[in-house]
Amino acid sequence: MRPPIHQSTTLPTTNLPTRWAAAWRSFRIATWLGWQIESNWTDPFLFAIYSMLKPLASAAILVVMYGVITNGQFQNPIFPYIYLGNAFYIYVGAVMTGVSWAVIDDREHYRTLKYIYVAPIRIPAYWLGRGVARFLTGSFAVLITLAAGVLFLHVPFQPARVDWLLFLVSLTLGVVMLALMGLVLASISLMIAHHFFLIGEAVAGALYLLSGAIFPLEVLPPWLRPLGFAMPITYWLELIRRSLLGDIASGFPTLSGFTNGQLLGILAGLSVLFGLMAAVTFRFCDRRAREKGLIDRTTNY
Repeated sequence: MRPPIHQSTTLPTTNLPTRWAAAWRSFRIATWLGWQIESNWTDPFLFAIYSMLKPLASAAILVVMYGVITNGQFQNPIFPYIYLGNAFYIYVGAVMTGVSWAVIDDREHYRTLKYIYVAPIRIPAYWLGRGVARFLTGSFAVLITLAAGVLFLHVPFQPARVDWLLFLVSLTLGVVMLALMGLVLASISLMIAHHFFLIGEAVAGALYLLSGAIFPLEVLPPWLRPLGFAMPITYWLELIRRSLLGDIASGFPTLSGFTNGQLLGILAGLSVLFGLMAAVTFRFCDRRAREKGLIDRTTNY
């Protein structure tokens, strides 16, 4: 059994500004590293083709299913509700997987996690930085999906009627929330084997059904609905829809009784809760991983 790594991730800093500077440096360098890893598997042209075809193929599946079920009623207000939910849900898998995958990638593939742990960086900030590359590629996918919906499927989008302030605030708060959820999964990934490397995508896939991404929560069995209302993604998607569609989105039953301010308050509160959960989970999993010597143990047998 390998001896555990006892090097602390807390750097020898003495004041808050210095700690923030160390965290920012770790985040910035990890962002650059994550982009290099994410985009170096092929030339830029093929990478651009792949980045375009993947989200379009995913959206096409949803469009075909909706067309078959409704006999092509694409003018129904439910269609833009579903389409926007599916488009912005790309961020959920991208951000959560981008942050949590960094643990498996560094430990199992590159086998550098033990060196990262003894380097003068802050591990949570490093993981968050590694997720930025997936956020950027996810943003590209979201824009392509939205453009295809507006140009070819007549999704109602009028820039002059968009509540841009609500959209930017909701998007920023939502991405931070997703990053914190990804940090929880990254911490758990320290304790699990390589076989579960898709933990981020698995959780995102489960939440796809529980967050109202493609249908109102009223469709779910009564015993599952409380889980949907407990997820911040539910309120985030509703805010995104309201900011882009206005009255169309607010007319759907699930959260129609809430104002935009109430939804923002709930989203902010749940985001803080997941932030505290991320801090507690990281401290626990980090300590256990050190004690059991899991930092430098590869499991891809």
